[in-house]
Amino acid sequence: MTLHLLVTGATGFVGRAVCEQAARHGFSVKGALRVSRAVPSYVEPVVVGEINGATDWGGSLRDVNAVVHLAARVHVMRDTEADPISLFRAVNVEGTLNLARQAVENGVKRFVFISSVKVNGECTQSGRPFTEVDVFDPTDAYGKSKHEAEEGLRQIGLDSGMEVVIIRPPLVYGPGAKANFAALMHSVQRGMPLPLGAVHNQRSLVALDNLVDFIITCVTHTQAANQTFFVSDDCDLSTTELVRGLARAAGVSAHLLPVPVWALQAGATLLGKGDAVQRLCGNLQVNISKARSLLGWKPPISVDEGLRRAVAGTVEK
Repeated sequence: MTLHLLVTGATGFVGRAVCEQAARHGFSVKGALRVSRAVPSYVEPVVVGEINGATDWGGSLRDVNAVVHLAARVHVMRDTEADPISLFRAVNVEGTLNLARQAVENGVKRFVFISSVKVNGECTQSGRPFTEVDVFDPTDAYGKSKHEAEEGLRQIGLDSGMEVVIIRPPLVYGPGAKANFAALMHSVQRGMPLPLGAVHNQRSLVALDNLVDFIITCVTHTQAANQTFFVSDDCDLSTTELVRGLARAAGVSAHLLPVPVWALQAGATLLGKGDAVQRLCGNLQVNISKARSLLGWKPPISVDEGLRRAVAGTVEK
């Protein structure tokens, strides 16, 4: 029997790859779009407009067995909005729960929600990665909105019987990645000296192909029902190791200056960029033992291959 899948955020960095992989698995794929635009032939486009508590999902959910909900108001580095939490809640909480309720009304069996490691916090102690049973500690508006959406989805699942699966990825990288990862990759490709040669932290990452494989697994695996999972490449890296890995993938030399972390932190604090240095120098690890044991899942590609694909898919500007 053909599985009918609705993917929100279908034209985004992760959504495009999910639609492509789902089609390869023989799924019938609908892609929810905010505005009409061209999509690959294997995606049936459905225009839903802005996503919030009033969105009418109507025919987009007709005959759908499962939903992968990727669309969200994402983390904004320098948010200038006067009340950012309200905007995050409108999309990430009210929009998500509205979609879930209409999914229930339309007989959807499984709802896969892409949340974030930020639900648990911004950093971990060395050697103590987050697990799914750890306490929640979101610190910014994005993380708080994802946590609230998770809680609401669990309740909807309990009340309705619709299976809810929650995935909390760390930083996702791959061809077309943007923001900090793209900036770091471009710096490495250009041979810029980077003061990151003495950063001995540990951070979990997830290659786009690994995340997409895990999402598809969570759509189909019976044991994924009503579970929460962390996902990663299962090979944590220091920032120094990440830069060296990107350099190898790009076929260039890594120009790393061994600046002590305390000096980086002091300089960043003076420049008002302490948060950026925390992301580069702090620990943020996740444990994927649950995904391995319950679902029998393991990352299909290595971190080296993930970095190679990320670099190969990037057009230098």
